[in-house]
Amino acid sequence: MNPPQSKTVTIFGTALAVLLAVAACYFFPFGQYNPPPIGDPSTPTKAIAAQRRPTLKIGKPLPKEQRFDGQAAYEHLLAICKLGSRTSDSPGMTAQQEMLTQHFTQLGAKVSLQELRAGRNPATGLPQPMANLIVQFHPEAQQRVLLCAHYDTRPLPDRDPDPWQRQNGVFLGANDGASGVALLMELGRRLPTQTTLGIDFVFFDGEEYIYDERIDEYFYGSTYFAQQYRDHPPSYRYAFGVLVDMVADKKLGIAQEMHSSTWAATRPIVQEIWGVAKQLRVREFIHKVGRPPVLDDHVPLNKIAEIPVIDIIDFEYPNARNGYWHTTADVPENCSAESLGKVGWVLQEWLRSKLRP
Repeated sequence: MNPPQSKTVTIFGTALAVLLAVAACYFFPFGQYNPPPIGDPSTPTKAIAAQRRPTLKIGKPLPKEQRFDGQAAYEHLLAICKLGSRTSDSPGMTAQQEMLTQHFTQLGAKVSLQELRAGRNPATGLPQPMANLIVQFHPEAQQRVLLCAHYDTRPLPDRDPDPWQRQNGVFLGANDGASGVALLMELGRRLPTQTTLGIDFVFFDGEEYIYDERIDEYFYGSTYFAQQYRDHPPSYRYAFGVLVDMVADKKLGIAQEMHSSTWAATRPIVQEIWGVAKQLRVREFIHKVGRPPVLDDHVPLNKIAEIPVIDIIDFEYPNARNGYWHTTADVPENCSAESLGKVGWVLQEWLRSKLRP
């Protein structure tokens, strides 16, 4: 398939490993990626469809005035984009960390930075300072939920049609970077008051600190977070998690990400969330498995930490040709408060049902 091939890694032995353009995520052809050891992703799609789907009754939805506020989330997105580029350890990233710390502290959460050094700073050749931002509500709770997004932006708009912009332009990452953060900021304003169970919002750095596709890697922050969780187990455990990425497209359409819908540990989460969307009549959650599978921050969380985390992502931005992705067109004007509102509402109602004390 032509457009998705631009973000596919095809592996033929060791001599031919071609990495083509990657963004908030990149793709492996089905059957060529070794999955996390938490379930068997090889179950045929038809067999999965034939299995009994879990049912989660959401009860009576919240009244309209208490629902997730998409416009408020969009205002957060605007504020984030006003900071400019938010690459790792940049002034924009520091300002964003201060914004998030103030926002969540005022909501009563515990906020901390998980610092790491990873990748390669092209100016110095040394590992780049990075920091995941971890927000904890009800930190004493031992059973916790992980809600996450990446909050860094790609250093350059390297898929822009203008050659000068590819080398010198500013990548704002309104959808690919700010949308997940904005959604979680607004969700954090509403959800923790509705439960006493533990909720962690984690914002990953270094998701796409990429200057040279040939040697640079992805997912530094989420990989480090997963390694720390595995190697230095905290007293608490994550029961499940959700990653949100690229969820503000005006032409929203969210299929079920293939890894998430085929891994045994994450499949029920997908079925529950899409089931809630159906009950709420949010048709932008499409009841089919997207192809090919997405490699995103949820993969190290599953593979390394064995935390069952799914990926909610609309990669076709604004359509299958993906023309805004990693270009100077990824700006707030191409994002939608309505889209943020729909994704946030589905997650809010699903989590309310899951987190009842």
